[in-house]
Amino acid sequence: MLTRRAATTALLVLSTAALPSLTARASGPDGSANGNCTLFSCGVEVTVPGSGGGKGGGNAGGGGGGKGPKPKPPECTPAEKVDPQPDAGSDVWEGQDPAKGAVLYIRTCRYFDSSGGSTMLTETFVGGAAGPVVPAVDPAVLAQRAVDQMVLRGPQIGIVPKPGGLGLVGMPVYMWTERGPETYGPNTASASAGGITVTATAKVRKIVWQMGDGKTVTCTTPGTPYKAAYGKKPSPDCGHRYAQPSLTGPYHVVATSTWSVDWQATTGQSGQITQTRQSTVDVRVGELQAVGSS
Repeated sequence: MLTRRAATTALLVLSTAALPSLTARASGPDGSANGNCTLFSCGVEVTVPGSGGGKGGGNAGGGGGGKGPKPKPPECTPAEKVDPQPDAGSDVWEGQDPAKGAVLYIRTCRYFDSSGGSTMLTETFVGGAAGPVVPAVDPAVLAQRAVDQMVLRGPQIGIVPKPGGLGLVGMPVYMWTERGPETYGPNTASASAGGITVTATAKVRKIVWQMGDGKTVTCTTPGTPYKAAYGKKPSPDCGHRYAQPSLTGPYHVVATSTWSVDWQATTGQSGQITQTRQSTVDVRVGELQAVGSS
């Protein structure tokens, strides 16, 4: 949204016909502005400080973390025709010829950063009588912006033997994750700009479990939570057995989720983005030994 200070800056650009160039500056408790202006172009930046970024959240079961807030999309005023138009020899035409219908337009945009601050810029575009030629929006960029809005975490680990308990060599180990939108999907977000909307949907494709004993287990399902009724039966879809006790310390288990993010744009374009997230947990494994009697 165009602020009073930005409106004044834009007015300076359009109302200095008697001056070949000027320097625009403004300041106040909510920010500052500075830049160099000529009659038909202006590089003024108005910066408003933010309140600082947020902290990411941790994952259940150990490692991994969330992200801080992402910048909002830029806010731009509608482009307006510059009046009067600059001379045909001005550099602002960038090779376009006003004699052949080229028209100069101007707009003001506020660009946000992740700390909550913002920078306001005045921009010029060359177009025809029907309107300015605004730079095209890349759907892949919007797709990444949609992904940045999501909270994608590592697995919310469930494992037997439980952390703090003691498993036994040779007994089945069950591994699984809770099936939330942030830990397994689906997780959906959209981003829009320039009349284009991209919708992205993220799902976990696989979880690779590094069991801490040199073995790796790849699971393409979230896994099956263990129940006492299963007894000594192995996990039907995501399990392991330790062959040696953890004598020098617990086994450090690292679970890495691979997220596949499929995106679709209103232009008909589509694509896929891959993300990975990790969580960790420690488990202790002992060995059952028979004690003889005399």
